[in-house]
Amino acid sequence: MNFNTIFLKSFRVLLLPLALIYGLIIFIRNYLYDSKRITTASFNFPLICVGNLAVGGTGKSPMVEYLVEQLANEFSLATLSRGYKRKTKGYVLANDYTTALEIGDEPMQFHNKFPGIAVASCEERIVGIPHLLQDVPGLRAIILDDAFQHRSVRAGLNILLTEYNNLYSQDFFLPTGDLRDQRSSAKRAEVIIVTKCPEDISAEKKQRIIRQLAPTATQKIFFTTIEYGIPYHIFNHGDEWHLTPRDEVLLVCGIANPRPLKEYLLERAHTYYQLDYSDHHIFSIDDLNEIRESFEEIDAKDKLILTTEKDAVRLLKFTEELATLPMYVVPIRHKFLFEEGEPFNELVTDFIRNFHFNPAI
Repeated sequence: MNFNTIFLKSFRVLLLPLALIYGLIIFIRNYLYDSKRITTASFNFPLICVGNLAVGGTGKSPMVEYLVEQLANEFSLATLSRGYKRKTKGYVLANDYTTALEIGDEPMQFHNKFPGIAVASCEERIVGIPHLLQDVPGLRAIILDDAFQHRSVRAGLNILLTEYNNLYSQDFFLPTGDLRDQRSSAKRAEVIIVTKCPEDISAEKKQRIIRQLAPTATQKIFFTTIEYGIPYHIFNHGDEWHLTPRDEVLLVCGIANPRPLKEYLLERAHTYYQLDYSDHHIFSIDDLNEIRESFEEIDAKDKLILTTEKDAVRLLKFTEELATLPMYVVPIRHKFLFEEGEPFNELVTDFIRNFHFNPAI
């Protein structure tokens, strides 16, 4: 543990009074929802919510993409996100001319990868859902991205993600910890997925984590690891770069948790240099100049710039500036462990397939 990590943890402990106040606010809010003093809307329609209890990268976007890949061949789907850091307000449905500034980087990523599904952004899901149902005839399911803590809408299937190295059962409220909701809120989920596990996690460790999370009798728990694909050129997806031990990489990333990506590069490349930006960072010309200068300083024959899919959608606007640079994008996906991929796929598919209209709601 380096000095910066020790300092950050010590500083966050000093913020414990603020964390207690924040926790009290969350407790009161949840009490008002649980006691029905604040109402929650239900829709007679299959809603799948993907979320977490903590801030930071637990793999929500790759899980949304995993669900789309599994379901889109059978069902007409839509995704609905908040569209964090977009420059628009209210409900926006993506079209052929939409940019990340209009719907947000993650929705833009979904739109680019899955042009056959509807992708929308709206801060208030309770407003966005009726708009989607009206705008997309024949829709069979909506995937709500990062909506678990937004209790104004009740989803029929809640998928809660928690990171292997930062389980919600061992976390605390912001700003001392990373929790933005109570640990007890996990009971509202039908499915819990422990993400970013080591690929060789043992069955004993799996059972130990299950005991720590203490699921209810009806909750299902799954375990996934990160799986990186072959990097592809940011403008020409057919141009792939197979990393070798000779390659030197300039990593450009503005995501919440780049640690797994760094470990991936340590295993496959000769070395890497990193330009860190804040999560959802809006890249500027100054940033592009910094990227170019940093890349030119790398004294190696086999070198490239690597970024994430989420960052790539915020860099696509710089077509001319990036035209002469070897910038590649590394895809990421969830890989289910313990041969549990098929049971999870069936669970989600059956939820939509067997959904019945309930006139009482």
